[in-house]
Amino acid sequence: MSTRPKKRAASRGDEEAERCKHLKRLQALGERSEVERRLEELVFGGEDTLLEKLQPAQEQDLGKTLLDDDSDSDSEVENEAKSSFPAPKKAAWVDEEDAVEELVDMTHRFRKNLLKSSAEKTLSVEKLQQRLKEQFQSAMGGTPSWAEKTDKKRRNKENSDDESDEDEDLLRKTGNFVSSSEALPKGLLQIKKCINANHARPSDARLTTTQFHPSAQVILTAGIDQSLSLFQVDGKTNPKIQSIHLERFPVYKARFSADGEQVIATSIHNKMFYMYDMMAGKVIPVYNVRGLEERKVKKFEVSPDGLFLLLTGSSGYLHLLSMKTKELVGSMKINGQAVGATFSPDGSTVYTNSNEGEVYIWDVKSRKCLNRFIDEGCLRGMCIAVSRNGQYVACGSSSGVVNVYSRDHCLDQTNPKPVKAIKNLVTAATSMAFNPTTEILAIASNATDDAVKMIHIPSFTAFSNFPVFRRKIIHLAQEMDFSPRSGFFSIATNRGRALLYRVKHYADF
Repeated sequence: MSTRPKKRAASRGDEEAERCKHLKRLQALGERSEVERRLEELVFGGEDTLLEKLQPAQEQDLGKTLLDDDSDSDSEVENEAKSSFPAPKKAAWVDEEDAVEELVDMTHRFRKNLLKSSAEKTLSVEKLQQRLKEQFQSAMGGTPSWAEKTDKKRRNKENSDDESDEDEDLLRKTGNFVSSSEALPKGLLQIKKCINANHARPSDARLTTTQFHPSAQVILTAGIDQSLSLFQVDGKTNPKIQSIHLERFPVYKARFSADGEQVIATSIHNKMFYMYDMMAGKVIPVYNVRGLEERKVKKFEVSPDGLFLLLTGSSGYLHLLSMKTKELVGSMKINGQAVGATFSPDGSTVYTNSNEGEVYIWDVKSRKCLNRFIDEGCLRGMCIAVSRNGQYVACGSSSGVVNVYSRDHCLDQTNPKPVKAIKNLVTAATSMAFNPTTEILAIASNATDDAVKMIHIPSFTAFSNFPVFRRKIIHLAQEMDFSPRSGFFSIATNRGRALLYRVKHYADF
């Protein structure tokens, strides 16, 4: 009987001891060290902030009231914790450009095809992405289904940029009237092969002529197939406008008149030549020119002012005809045989070279020789050309060397030195053409395929990517021409093709 109460008392004592130990354990866990409190201040912002974040919105006022009672006791600990940590450091420097919208340089040769106007030098990243998207859609033929959702979001955002888009449209429509194109870089030429200019009416015979209209987006082709053809130049289909057949008249050369309203055509073995009035739709034959003693008329040039027609005759004679009356105005004679002749850009002088390697400069009004010199190193002259700005005179020779002279030196010196002797051709240089901006000189030989070079001015170095290596498509180049603003370039070949290229550096036709 006595043992049971003792056992109960012992068990109660043990339970009481366990309870005390448990309470001490809870008290130890509840106590936080000072370091823990500081870390809590840094991470959670203190008890006040932590409770505000954890409490529901409707209980925040009650929580603030309860915490205000303990604010006095905790303020000392908070101040001590804040003072023990260093203040946040300020930036050593601030880049002002970080706040400015990032602009991308669009003059790089890989981005020029994204420009809509030559006035655009830079674009924002957002606009560049839009241009890339438009280019992708053009290549894919529309917007892919997976991109429709993204496209809708972008449209909503672009509605707020209507004013900036209107300015961009204005620049795109005005083109080069807003800003002139920058200088053409040397090395690589941005050029693209288009469908042939005469694709709508191909020819099986040799083409002798390719020329762009002086003002309209039209090209003229002519050749041995006895026809003149006009095409609309768009670089995609080049639709035919008109084709005229000249009976028993294989065309040796054809040219637009200065105003672009007529076409003059000569043949291989005829003294007669044709004048085609495009406005009236009439073909006018010119049979006998009074005072012109020539058995045949082949080579000719039209003066830029539209007043004269220069015929290259035999025995070194050059004949000036009035474009209005088709009568002989006067003649000039050189030693040897005249092989090439051209007018100065203002039409006041005539440059011609001979088969003896001499160059003559004539005054058109007085028909007097202003100067005469020997083309350096030339045994036989082949062709001659003057740049559109009148700065350079290029003389092609039978050896393939093209000497480029300064016009002033040609007029003032009896033995001028060429600015550059271009030696990129290995066969006779038979045709040349300066582009309107005098940044490119195209030279060619009709003695071999792919014998065409594009020379950069003023460095006088050849563009290495034209023509394309081992891709023979230029079969015996007969003639070349640039469009009025250098946007297109054409080559007439021996296989009846008028090759057409898009020179991407120039924005306009």
